[in-house]
Amino acid sequence: MPATGPPIAADRLPGAAPAFLAVVEPTRLREACEQARASGARLVALWGSDETGRGAGFALHVALASSDGLLWLAVPLARERPRYPGIADLFPAANRMQRAAYDLVGIHADENPDHRKWLRHGAWPGGTFPLRKDFDPARRFPVAQDRYPFVRVEGEGVHEIPVGPVHAGTIEPGHFRFSIVGEKILRLEERLGYKHKGIEKRFESMTLDEGARLAGRVSGDSTVAFAWAYAMAVESACGGAPPPRAAALRGCLLELERIANHLGDLGYLGNDVALAFGFFQFWRLKEDLLRVNARAFGHRYLMDTVAPGGVARDLSTGAAAEILTALDRIEPEVRRLRAIYDEHAGVQDRFMTTGEVTPGLAAKLGLTGLAGRASGLRRDLRVDHPFAPYDALGGPPRRAGRGRRRRARRGAVRRALRIDAARAPAAAQPARGPDAGTLPVPEAGRRGVGWVEGWRGEVLVALDTAADGRIHRLHPHDPSWQNWPLLERAVLGNIVPDFPLINKSFNLSYSGQDL
Repeated sequence: MPATGPPIAADRLPGAAPAFLAVVEPTRLREACEQARASGARLVALWGSDETGRGAGFALHVALASSDGLLWLAVPLARERPRYPGIADLFPAANRMQRAAYDLVGIHADENPDHRKWLRHGAWPGGTFPLRKDFDPARRFPVAQDRYPFVRVEGEGVHEIPVGPVHAGTIEPGHFRFSIVGEKILRLEERLGYKHKGIEKRFESMTLDEGARLAGRVSGDSTVAFAWAYAMAVESACGGAPPPRAAALRGCLLELERIANHLGDLGYLGNDVALAFGFFQFWRLKEDLLRVNARAFGHRYLMDTVAPGGVARDLSTGAAAEILTALDRIEPEVRRLRAIYDEHAGVQDRFMTTGEVTPGLAAKLGLTGLAGRASGLRRDLRVDHPFAPYDALGGPPRRAGRGRRRRARRGAVRRALRIDAARAPAAAQPARGPDAGTLPVPEAGRRGVGWVEGWRGEVLVALDTAADGRIHRLHPHDPSWQNWPLLERAVLGNIVPDFPLINKSFNLSYSGQDL
């Protein structure tokens, strides 16, 4: 984003991510967003904060991404009747984010077409807002009956199928309301928010050091992505940076997380088309990699390895060699399994044309991450805004065919294997102790941003500090916020039995967008 120029005057934030901060009055928010959209920007996140402890009212925060980086718009709102002009007509993904901001903070979007509650679910009464500073986290409320007004489809032969929120197995809770004729899906409406854990409120009671462990648990399958984004945000607010070896190790960890998740999903996709062989083979490969993770870093899912200022665990020369051996063994097996998937007529019959998302629709609704690249959108923070170690690796993301999320996932595995980030820390210098720098304690009111390309898509962590190295407000944002609405569109015209396959091809997070 340009640092100056009407209607946005923005200041560059310190840190690895190219991020700019601008304070915009509510009356100019629409103008700023319209200008940003006209220049090709897209919405990354929207959230609210309570600023009453600082002698102010409330604030709306909007994060927009463009070819120049991330623009953080901070919009001060009045204490009485905190309202702002809605932007869901400019960025459709803002709809649910605006509703969540009201449920949590009580700031209201004018002219928003949808004012149904999104997160409350009867767990706290109307007029009570958990992210206000005067809210008592220990307070308990009687559970109210929750009657969500789903949109009904009328017509001859139209039926509704309610699925969830409780599902078989270990899948997290979410409600899916199908409107169908025969087996053909006319409409799908999602109802999420059943997983709400109070994570954002919990951050407000923590120091910056304590927050690192919680950040890695926002979404268990993206622990490295969130922990790295959190560390970047803290380093941005403190004006620090990780040492080169720590940056290389973070790249190693993130690519291992990416490979493990894609291997698991490729197995699940085989399972959903009755190819149990594919499921067991890909999950065998994933399990082998998770065991290597545990031996190299002490945790199968790499939790508590990234810390503000660096990393919490080093990688020995022997462990690096074991990782490289495992990756060299996985790559040819993935190629052989790819050939089996591609040559299996029954599998291809289920995969082809199922759940397609056109490039135009993906761009309009803000589809991000791997799913966006599968729909022809060439967006990848590792390439668009590379920082160490990705700035030394290069290579544009390969464009996948329209709607081919399964093929894009295999390509992501191949690219991650070629990045082979384990080679960087192994070759950088001899093994030594944990590489965490000592960061200065930031002043109250310092802001920082972390922005990382996780395996599912871009992960954002926006930080505002309080006094004595504590957290005033922290917003972790999962890419599933943008992508869940696209699932509703991808299933249209498909048959109900294909929904599990389409759903798994996105594999979105319930808990990551339900804080």
